[in-house]
Amino acid sequence: MTSIAAFGSWLPARVVTNAELAAQLDCTPEWILDVSGIEERRYAAADEDVVTMGVAAARDCLERARCAASDVRLLIVSSGSAAQRFPGPASAVAARLGLGETPAIDVPVASAGSLFGMVLAAQLAPAAGPVLVVAAEKMSGSIVLEPAHKATSILFGDGAGACLIREGPGVLRIVNWQIGSDGAFAADLRLPLTGPIEMNGRSVIMQASRKMPRAITEVLTRGGIAPAGVAVFLMHQANQNLMNRVAKSVGAPPDRFYSNICRYGNTSSASMLIAAAEWAGSTELNGGESVCFAAFGAGFHWGALLAAAE
Repeated sequence: MTSIAAFGSWLPARVVTNAELAAQLDCTPEWILDVSGIEERRYAAADEDVVTMGVAAARDCLERARCAASDVRLLIVSSGSAAQRFPGPASAVAARLGLGETPAIDVPVASAGSLFGMVLAAQLAPAAGPVLVVAAEKMSGSIVLEPAHKATSILFGDGAGACLIREGPGVLRIVNWQIGSDGAFAADLRLPLTGPIEMNGRSVIMQASRKMPRAITEVLTRGGIAPAGVAVFLMHQANQNLMNRVAKSVGAPPDRFYSNICRYGNTSSASMLIAAAEWAGSTELNGGESVCFAAFGAGFHWGALLAAAE
């Protein structure tokens, strides 16, 4: 049995409101809220990068799991917004955590990277030992605050999340998962080597609305659980309207989809774990209750993971 022992998160202190962005993007705060569900987001300071944020979230997770860094046997770090082409941030995060020669793997999958990291960890933990999954994103460095780019610039914020996955009992037992990729649409959401994020919003919403519900339905069917029987859906916080659409598509009550996008915006691969950490800190599940994770991101990559409370 493989389980999630704990979650962790870290968010920058600077709050950026819709009013602040609207003044630069030639739009209104109400328009931003209507198209995204976002009221504010966090921007990292100049000295806060993917590595520093990832380390802070990792430490929060290890503290909550009552696990020493020396007990971690594998580190997986997801980020699509690292400051350089190579090396990725995983080795630097490992070094700052004092992991010595513990292997550290980068998963440069924007938005869906934390979910892919969790699936990898669930597979590897029985053989390797405890696996720490970290997702950290500095998306504010990948946008342009100009009216021509407002459709993407309003969405993104910065932050980091983490979870510890290991064999044996924990907070949530991992039941099954489903992941997929489709490179036919890769050009519709990308961050080039130079310039800001490029996104075909219509294509992203259409593909996410089709592929995520399919993955969710697959893991629930395999687990013998009806959508209405899931205690909470912890989804990548991309856009509130998209989350509502996914809820309707799978036939689950919208209020079962945990949402904090109004306060943090879209933090790409970090968002699902930030949401999970916040949810876990405020909720107690009964034994056997189900939790469904889901994400969709650049590539396109997507998936769902089903877990049950111990």
